[in-house]
Amino acid sequence: MHVQTLNHWMHEHRFGINGKGAERSTWRVIALTVTMMVVEIAAGTVFGSMALLADGWHMGTHAFALAITAFAYVYARRKACDPGFSFGTGKVGVLGGYTSAVVLAIVALLMAVEAVKRLISPNPIRFNEAIAVAILGLVVNLVSAVVLHGGHSHAHPHDNHEHSGDGHGHHEDHNLKAAYLHVVADAMTSLLAIAGLLAGKSLGWTWMDPMMGIVGSVVIARWAWGLLRDTSEILLDSGVDRQISAEVRAAIEGDADNRIADLHLWHLSSNDVAAIINVVTHYPRPPEYYRSLLSGICELAHVTIEVNRPSGEPCMPVPWLAPAAMETAGLWPSANKAQAG
Repeated sequence: MHVQTLNHWMHEHRFGINGKGAERSTWRVIALTVTMMVVEIAAGTVFGSMALLADGWHMGTHAFALAITAFAYVYARRKACDPGFSFGTGKVGVLGGYTSAVVLAIVALLMAVEAVKRLISPNPIRFNEAIAVAILGLVVNLVSAVVLHGGHSHAHPHDNHEHSGDGHGHHEDHNLKAAYLHVVADAMTSLLAIAGLLAGKSLGWTWMDPMMGIVGSVVIARWAWGLLRDTSEILLDSGVDRQISAEVRAAIEGDADNRIADLHLWHLSSNDVAAIINVVTHYPRPPEYYRSLLSGICELAHVTIEVNRPSGEPCMPVPWLAPAAMETAGLWPSANKAQAG
């Protein structure tokens, strides 16, 4: 039985758990969105503006999607140390982003349907009042976007473990990105509503109001598709950058006669990547040695390494023996002493 502690070989599985900045920002934006939703729905109904009414209901669905974002943060944080999650709760935020993208796509469809109805059967519009409320909605949406952007600047994907290296691109929080897209979609819808209302008031083009709803639905649908694509790849373990795979192979196979027989890479969160690597070499080294070769790849947060000799060769030398002792035992060729480092 081992008498020494195993703490040296253990670490937390708190991947992708952001600070509370993004969570707090999301709750603030939910409060703003719900307030503006009530105002716009009431104003759109009273003043007869399809664009304003659509924006109000649009904000309502976004409030629901933002609630999903907030729930994902709370759940991931509270369950971060739950052993029932083998690799932590890093993908909870990705799942939240995926769900929000589905809601965004439904919003786009509903907007398009309602806008077509209004094109076929136009309603009278009280332009001045509708424009004033649409401008207020735009201001609220812009403020919300700034609040979420500030939350993102305080959300560090690697708060709980450190990495070295330059990395590949910027770190991304898909959960917060989904919330941000909902807010930007609201802002764009408000802007289009203002344009349609102004055209209707000054030129008599009442059809511009529902037409702006159609344009907005198309743009929002494209945003939803992009977010669905990004998050689904991570959830299905298929979205790891090929450059990371290439760097892993280069780092391992560039040393001694190492060859990688099997390599598995998958996301633990939006930015953290796990790896299982099967190394075949005539001159095996301890697993820590191979991990050191990968230290420059900052995305790697959890690495499992299996080291094997080519088929038919003697078993792997005891890793804690010094190279000189291995040579004496006939397990470490003297020609490779220099590789011990």
